[in-house]
Amino acid sequence: MDEQVAKLLREMTLEEKIDLTVGKNFWSTNGVERLNIQPINLNDGPHGVRKPPTGGELGLGNSLPATCFPTAMALAASWDTALLDEIGKALGEEAQALDTQVLLGPGVNIKRTPLGGRNFEYFSEDPVLAGEMGAALAGGIQSKGVGTSLKHYACNNQEYERMSISAEIDERTLREIYLTAFEKVVKKVQPWTVMASYNKVNGVFAAESPLLLTQILKEEWGFEGVVVSDWGAVNDKAASLAAGLDLEMPGPGAHNTATLAAMVRAGELDEKVIDEAARRVLEMIFKGNASRQNSATFDQAAHHTLARRAAAESMVLIKNEGGFLPLQPENAGTVAVIGRFATNPRYQGSGSSQVVPTQLDNAYDELMAWLGGADNLTYADGYGEGEQTESGLLDEAVKQAQAASVALVFVGLPGSFESEGFDRTHISLPESHNRLVEEVCKVQPNTVVILHNGSVVAMPWLDQAKAVLEAGLGGQAVGSAVVDVLSGKVNPSGKLAETFPLRLEDTPAYINYPGEAGKVHYGEGLYVGYRYYDKKKLMPLLPFGFGLSYTTFEYEKVETAKSEIGPGESLEVTVSVRNSGKVAGKEVVQLYVRSLNPAYSGPDKQLKAFGKVSVDPGETAQVKLTLEERDFMLYDTERQTWRVAGEDFELLVGGSSNKLPLKAQIKVKADPRTYRRILTRLSPLSQFLENPTGKAIIGQLAAGTPFEVWLEDPMLASIPIGKLVNFAGMPEAAIQAIITQVNEAA
Repeated sequence: MDEQVAKLLREMTLEEKIDLTVGKNFWSTNGVERLNIQPINLNDGPHGVRKPPTGGELGLGNSLPATCFPTAMALAASWDTALLDEIGKALGEEAQALDTQVLLGPGVNIKRTPLGGRNFEYFSEDPVLAGEMGAALAGGIQSKGVGTSLKHYACNNQEYERMSISAEIDERTLREIYLTAFEKVVKKVQPWTVMASYNKVNGVFAAESPLLLTQILKEEWGFEGVVVSDWGAVNDKAASLAAGLDLEMPGPGAHNTATLAAMVRAGELDEKVIDEAARRVLEMIFKGNASRQNSATFDQAAHHTLARRAAAESMVLIKNEGGFLPLQPENAGTVAVIGRFATNPRYQGSGSSQVVPTQLDNAYDELMAWLGGADNLTYADGYGEGEQTESGLLDEAVKQAQAASVALVFVGLPGSFESEGFDRTHISLPESHNRLVEEVCKVQPNTVVILHNGSVVAMPWLDQAKAVLEAGLGGQAVGSAVVDVLSGKVNPSGKLAETFPLRLEDTPAYINYPGEAGKVHYGEGLYVGYRYYDKKKLMPLLPFGFGLSYTTFEYEKVETAKSEIGPGESLEVTVSVRNSGKVAGKEVVQLYVRSLNPAYSGPDKQLKAFGKVSVDPGETAQVKLTLEERDFMLYDTERQTWRVAGEDFELLVGGSSNKLPLKAQIKVKADPRTYRRILTRLSPLSQFLENPTGKAIIGQLAAGTPFEVWLEDPMLASIPIGKLVNFAGMPEAAIQAIITQVNEAA
């Protein structure tokens, strides 16, 4: 391919090469007809193929039918990378059948605030979980010869002013929180494209950032594919190309071609920049056309079954008082089904990712089929389209609930509450939904609440409900999947991929969101999600990683293959989990790492590995997890590199971030030069004395002088060494010599 691409580039005119760097229309690249270079198609979306009938239209609401799988918010709650790989393969098959060569997803942006309008399209508040799930989905898609587009790179964490806002963020936080998931996916699966986001990062548009696009993505991480703009993200085509952006979407871009060609001929833009972008795009076009399957089809029924399984695996049982669930049909009596979402489910988010499903299940029809007809089933809408309570609908719902043995209340967030393009203003359900739950609970003690939402919600009625099931935005089969879980056909095993706060005011970004004067300051730094609640010792409504089951699990033992690892080594950890209940179930084993002697301040603990295992009643299963040296590192902004965050670490293992019964310790040895501070004139005396070389040099200089007593005085330990010129009468040259020797010492 390299030779063929090089040959074609030599044969192209400058204008033809420039044309390759911009789209032909909404969804296609340009080709070069005279050289028989055929364009390829890039289409939404992350949880289903959204292919418009023609490339020249946006196609919202009239795209070709495809399977609508659960959104990333729901899939992340499965914590099941094997499931994500399987869904990815199905998405790849459908993309082939619909003649899509690159699927625009997955999205791995961190959920910095629960107000993010597009949170349903992202996996988690944690970069390890987001990265592993994103890599599994992308890997599955690409195994079918279809490319992916990892998005939205980077720091695209809100919809408010998303096309212009500047995310102001310190380098360590950028590296450890907001870039980690992208790095994982790039290094694990080499996505065909990475999508540059609309926003600025520290004052520079992401689509014009040499730091993000070239230095970090291409050079440091070794990304080999195409950097594509989010649709309309390019503001200065020449600046974007020079920064490392390869493909501007959408097209046409004829207005740019002549301008850029003139800049090249005038020496204002290096033609090598055009050649590099055109080369990458051309390689992607070749890959897409080489793997194109013009006669491909997909099994709609099989993919719907997979969507149903995925939705059930992703549901989180939040409450189950007295083991009320699963429902037993012989004891259920009359079941009141309440809430419009039971017949007209909210199954996906609003915005560019909306899929036209091949079919759509609803919970009411599935309940009727399970319970054998309508004789023992009643239904009431409960609420209307608007936010406010309609008294007639509420009164009918309460009447139905009071007359029944069980009430199943379906509530959540309508599309007007969460969508691409705007953020939420609060974390409450519509007033009509909350009021419905509260009034039904007053008359029916056996009330089960089923939530359909794409992000965090407050639950002021949580203590009143008998059981609560978080169904998320579960895709086209969510209705049947809900019944699978309520009936016990599926034992719920989902775990929350984000923290549910008691109040919006408790969330980490609350005082720094949404920003002003074109900037939003990431003032919470590293303390995103559970990291913040841990540090503040603040109890949320529901912790990260939480989820109940119809069975119980006992964590029996954690073993490490060794007690110490050195540079470049990995560590195998084995966890034994016993199913102490009466039914088979799946458990998500979570491993967090805590530094016992951290070099710098940071989170109390951080998720570094996880695994999902199926265990039969009374049986014990072993889960093997692997930690790499990087899992014990932080980003050192002084040395501009990753380094071990201390030496002694504690491994914490359990079923949620706040319930980690197993512990083990490990020592991580590293080259001291990788984690010793770079000292300057403003570094305190104490830091020089902590360094063996510094202590020896200063001790020699101080011997026999009044300064010698300072070395034992803790009050003076914080004085910068440069001040010794004034306080101890040491020559400036001596100070500089100490600094140089300490920093250069082996």
